[in-house]
Amino acid sequence: MSELVRWEPFRDMLNMRREMDRLFDNFFAPFTSSEWETPTQWGLAVDVSENDDAYIVKASVPGINPEDIEVTLTDNVLTISGTSKGDIETEGEKYHVRERRYGHFSRTLTLPTPPKADAIEAIHTNGVLTLTLPKAEESKPKRITIKPTGERKVIEG
Repeated sequence: MSELVRWEPFRDMLNMRREMDRLFDNFFAPFTSSEWETPTQWGLAVDVSENDDAYIVKASVPGINPEDIEVTLTDNVLTISGTSKGDIETEGEKYHVRERRYGHFSRTLTLPTPPKADAIEAIHTNGVLTLTLPKAEESKPKRITIKPTGERKVIEG
């Protein structure tokens, strides 16, 4: 059994344009940039968790010295940035694949509430930067106790 399909010329033209763009991009790519070229700025992989007392941020920074990392906190905005230095290329050496990243990196995170800035702890172990940001007392949830009243008073009218 045959199926009727509505012909939409504009959709077909857009598909053809996308295919032509892809064809030209792939054709001219070797002349404009190398596919192995490393970007000068890259993101930073992080894990952010929270417990009752603090926010914990873990960032993957393998091969980067702690002296090359800068951590700043403004209100409740945390920024981790730094520079990873690449290997020195030697004369006559030609790379075929270069996937290890180097250059400037930066990551900005907005925390739900401002932490205690003077109690932040930063530890760099085995290529992982762990930041412990204690929560301010004002932002911690407070349990409110309910006081029972003595006897119930009945008002008769």
